[in-house]
Amino acid sequence: MGKFFKALEQAERERALREEALRRATSSESVAKAAAPQSVSGQPVLTPSVFQRPPVTTHIPAPSTREVSAPEPPMGSTGKVEEHLVSLLAPTSFGAEQYRRLRHRVEEMHRSTNLTVLGVSSPEAGDGKTITAINLAGALAQSPEARILIVDADLRRSSLTEYLGLDASRTRGLVGAILDSRLSLKDVVDSCPPFNISVVQAGKHPSAPYELLKSPRLAQLLEEARQQYDYVILDMPPLVPLPDCSVIGRSVDGFLVVITAHKTPRKLLKEALSVLEPATVLGLVFNADDTPRTSYYDYGARSSRRGRSVANRDEAQ
Repeated sequence: MGKFFKALEQAERERALREEALRRATSSESVAKAAAPQSVSGQPVLTPSVFQRPPVTTHIPAPSTREVSAPEPPMGSTGKVEEHLVSLLAPTSFGAEQYRRLRHRVEEMHRSTNLTVLGVSSPEAGDGKTITAINLAGALAQSPEARILIVDADLRRSSLTEYLGLDASRTRGLVGAILDSRLSLKDVVDSCPPFNISVVQAGKHPSAPYELLKSPRLAQLLEEARQQYDYVILDMPPLVPLPDCSVIGRSVDGFLVVITAHKTPRKLLKEALSVLEPATVLGLVFNADDTPRTSYYDYGARSSRRGRSVANRDEAQ
């Protein structure tokens, strides 16, 4: 666990240095050109602190209204896809690019260790684990031939259905498949057009979630998923207040732990990591950090706008 706390310390030092550089930049135009030109307040920061590499800090900003153009609503859904699902709604945005960085690391692990079933959790509720899980699935699904399944394994407080704008009344979900052994995985998998992902919703709220998750039937379903999909992403319950992750973890190849910058205490993170086998923890995802965005992406955005302006001018001529 020491490497994760070292990652936190390094991220905090880097953030302090960037903030100092930003303060200095305001007093000199020449320095401002060298420093990050704009701060993105309250946005996620991804810190993959493992994969046998030094910690890397990148930014995942919220999509702007100009970046996000929602596709046609999925069939049978409410059509209200959560706007922060940038990997689905704005795949060319800066935010989606950061999830592609995470995708790259996961793909490397898939090739080297056959990582297939990946759990996404957090020390407590409200850290953005569901958003992270869906955006990672969306990033992996950007490869047209990829077979991606996302499973709502948070049976106590599921939110994946709402975020994707799906109709929960039309599926038996994970709960139904566990309770009825006659159902196979394909009986509870929903497509999510126009996105290249498949979904297993949680299903009806169970009276005894722990007993369901402890059932050998869950392991059987995840084994089916392992055989049928390239990647299986599980949106899991929080680590600290519940014993659920310890049970599900037996069928999971690795975990990403989502924490909130300036909010999650180290003591709570340490407690969360102690729930998992150290070898299964693949990395940390910093959420809601206020580190400034790099000027490279502003340069790219300006180039993109300039290209559109030239194209529009040519069309007008």
